[in-house]
Amino acid sequence: MRNQNEKAPPHEPVTLPERPAAPLRVAVSDCLTGAEVRFDGGHKASSLCHEQLAGLFELRGICPELAIGMGVPRDPIRLVGELDAPRARGVKDSAVDVTAPLQAYARDVLPSLSDVCGYIFIKSSPTCGLYRVKVYGAPGTPPNPRGRGIFASEIVKARPELPVEESGRLEDPILRENFVTRVFAFGHWQRLVATGLTPARLIAFHSAYKFLLMAHSVTAYKEAGRMLSDVSGDLAKVAHAYLQILMRGLAKPATRGGHANVLQHLQGYVKDDMDSTTRQELAELILSFRRGEVPLLAPLSLLRHHLRRGADTYALEQIYLEPHPPSAGLRRAL
Repeated sequence: MRNQNEKAPPHEPVTLPERPAAPLRVAVSDCLTGAEVRFDGGHKASSLCHEQLAGLFELRGICPELAIGMGVPRDPIRLVGELDAPRARGVKDSAVDVTAPLQAYARDVLPSLSDVCGYIFIKSSPTCGLYRVKVYGAPGTPPNPRGRGIFASEIVKARPELPVEESGRLEDPILRENFVTRVFAFGHWQRLVATGLTPARLIAFHSAYKFLLMAHSVTAYKEAGRMLSDVSGDLAKVAHAYLQILMRGLAKPATRGGHANVLQHLQGYVKDDMDSTTRQELAELILSFRRGEVPLLAPLSLLRHHLRRGADTYALEQIYLEPHPPSAGLRRAL
């Protein structure tokens, strides 16, 4: 029985496309795959790509420096100048400037990324680094560590909704789970668009993702709800704006408080089907998770058990319960 304060928004019955099955296609800096394309002829083969994410992604390697004809081996480059508009220049010969070719290649490669669900960039690279790339200023001054690689910057500006992450950050289990969550959400969105978007299907999609979005960002959750309160206008424009809100919200890793908030909301769908002892047991387990005493899977597993017994279709269809293949074990560390 659904709690009176936890009613699903009414909408006409619609069918969403099936969620995509692994592996999903993800672009990646080619050196991370083991390709010997770095300036020194080496690679940055990552156990992350080959082991920890094995089976989840089909990797498409891209090396912008090689693509613009820099060759292997080659003289290294670095970012120089202003933080908001750096140039990619040669370390040994500062007259070498490959900024424009890298930007042009990013624009050229964008159409081929229409079928990828995410992008993993190599850390610290003046070409592909997402965060903390050094930008060198005047001689004798320390480099600014807050730059972004030329190619990566162009991709992110052109495709702000595309899930992106950096190889080093993916070693963090919370950031890794967050990235995989975004990739599978984006893949589902691509299927929705490919099979035909209607106002009813857009609302149904949000209904399925609302608690996942709430766990990551209550602000984005409320913003999306307000936007979809009226979908009578330009559907393509509304859908584009919704996707930006969804992916921006999901990019914020869910905290224990965010997860606990959603777990408590979902408990409302079955609280009337449980006796007082069972309700208290689940409530206390959620609080134990919030305090950091137990992992997420402890209250989540018990909640799913009761949701199945209650047979509440709306709650059971929430993507939050299983945002990615459980076989990957990504929620064990949360």
